[in-house]
Amino acid sequence: MYSVEELQGIVNAEIKNRSEGLKKLNPANLYRPVEYSIEIGGKRLRPVLLLLSYNLFSEDIKNALPSAIAIEVFHNFTLLHDDIMDNAEVRRNQPTVHKKFDENSAILSGDAMAFLAYKFILENKSERLVDVIELFSKTAIEVCEGQQFDMDFEKRLDVSESEYLEMIRLKTAVLLACSLKAGALLANAGTEIANKLYNFGINLGLAFQLQDDLLDSFGDQKKFGKRIGGDILANKKTYLLIKTLEAATGTDKTNLLNWIKKENFIEEEKISAIKNIYNQLNIINIIQQKIDFYFHESCKILQEVSIEENKKQPLLILCNQMLKRNY
Repeated sequence: MYSVEELQGIVNAEIKNRSEGLKKLNPANLYRPVEYSIEIGGKRLRPVLLLLSYNLFSEDIKNALPSAIAIEVFHNFTLLHDDIMDNAEVRRNQPTVHKKFDENSAILSGDAMAFLAYKFILENKSERLVDVIELFSKTAIEVCEGQQFDMDFEKRLDVSESEYLEMIRLKTAVLLACSLKAGALLANAGTEIANKLYNFGINLGLAFQLQDDLLDSFGDQKKFGKRIGGDILANKKTYLLIKTLEAATGTDKTNLLNWIKKENFIEEEKISAIKNIYNQLNIINIIQQKIDFYFHESCKILQEVSIEENKKQPLLILCNQMLKRNY
């Protein structure tokens, strides 16, 4: 079995190799933002999850490497377009693609990344390749659906907890789940096991995105890689804001609504004021309980997968790393 660190090294080496290939392609202005996007770092969670899943059934992980890279390229494409929609300036402590280059270049290069992902998947030699492409296509559409829900929620103050959880299932969790199921399918694992790994990924993804919400308001920018308070400034209907809108009364509710409706404000004042309301209502504890719930659900599902326990250890190690980011 490969360790998480070994797989991260393999993925990073392959990304560097693919980036060198991109440098030789024309028009250079199309591929330069692609190269920048995939080279500025990241934890490579999704490709590593795919390889860990594949490694549960096979040691020859090179067979799954093109799909792992495809998942990472597609993930970075979604981030690139997401940053444009959010007008985000920083990603992984570096300028976002549309700030480093320009918005039109970012849109077009993002489109190219989506199709490059399919190109890489087609490099795989597997009896289940059609199943993997069907899964990936379904996931790609769901991610777009999740992004649209996220945009729709910006205009509403009545977003429910269940609506929000469905949105992050689509926007974030399905790609983690797809990574795990695709790895199993490429290794020709049984459908039942592949589906359990998918459900494991859904619960892990929900926990991961909820923690992302928490870190966006209370994280360390150097560790988190994005500006702290960006969701607050954009009035994003995160789990924190939804639970605060439910719980706030009196002066807290009035102040919260005033800040949400304000069009002219000093950014740091708004971030500080809303974080103070979160703290007064103990919202950190509420969201942490939800994170723990989904993490424990994912662990329970993994226990049900009929594979030797020692083979699951690298996967459990990565899951713990994902959910122990500091704030």
